[in-house]
Amino acid sequence: MEFRTDILGEPYEAAELPLAADEEGAVSATLVRRLVPGSRQAVLYVHGYVDYFFQTHLADHFNAAGYSFYALDLRKYGRSLRTHQSPNFVRDLAAYDEELDEAVRIVREVDGHTRLLVNGHSTGGLVTALWAHRRAGRGLVDGLFLNSPFLSMPAAPAVRTLGAPALDALGRIAGLRKLPAPLNPHYVHSLHRDHRGSWDFDLALKPAEGFPLYAGWLAAIQRGHRQVRRGLAVDCPVLLMASTASTSTTRWTEDLHRTDAVLRADDIAALGPRLGRHVTVVRIDGGVHDLVLSGERARTEVFAELDRWLAAYLPGRVA
Repeated sequence: MEFRTDILGEPYEAAELPLAADEEGAVSATLVRRLVPGSRQAVLYVHGYVDYFFQTHLADHFNAAGYSFYALDLRKYGRSLRTHQSPNFVRDLAAYDEELDEAVRIVREVDGHTRLLVNGHSTGGLVTALWAHRRAGRGLVDGLFLNSPFLSMPAAPAVRTLGAPALDALGRIAGLRKLPAPLNPHYVHSLHRDHRGSWDFDLALKPAEGFPLYAGWLAAIQRGHRQVRRGLAVDCPVLLMASTASTSTTRWTEDLHRTDAVLRADDIAALGPRLGRHVTVVRIDGGVHDLVLSGERARTEVFAELDRWLAAYLPGRVA
């Protein structure tokens, strides 16, 4: 493992994490870091679906608070996607345990941090919550910050329930079958500065139309959702944030700049208490799906609420 200058440029570094090969061949993940010299506390960020780490203002905020910042581009996402791979595809969300475990080992054992906050967005929020549940009792995670975690499908409960058995079967026998569920491009257009947004990111790594939706991946997501509905046992304090409102549209509307246009925010907030015994739920008025990419007023509230929670549950700098 060797850290080199990241695609974001200095002071960001990145290292490839070789992983066990799967049915498509060689697999790796990518760990990005921006260290705070002398700090013993760190945050590990995990992105959402059709996504990768580019939110440098998030790293700026954590660095200013004394946290070394790490971000993990999961296998087959962003920096880690290879030409022989089906983008974003896994058959089981527990597959991500391998890169999460290795990233945490590097943060704690190699780089010497003794306190760790894990920050998951959207699908990364579901993945990290399930991982933290499986790793409960090991002292690996001191806090979990979930930004609009993907805890439920944006569909009626009856549709989710009736479709689960068929999807599970399809996922087993034809996991790479492509399903007709393209991403609404208006969400990415609402974010990117070349369209109707303010942010700059690589549209090849986070394309507006998304990547194919595979049956095996969707079946794995639905199994994760069923685990959440049954209840998890995450044993560290959890901060869950979601917007106060959602928008479901196939046309452009200014509501895309102030609501969650990907998931149902009310469902996220309702399921939050099932993650563990110590969950704080905060709703952000005017927040978009990735809350740290919201407009300035909502984004300021996100960071203020995060800082308030950190002061209460992970107080003080660890030198």
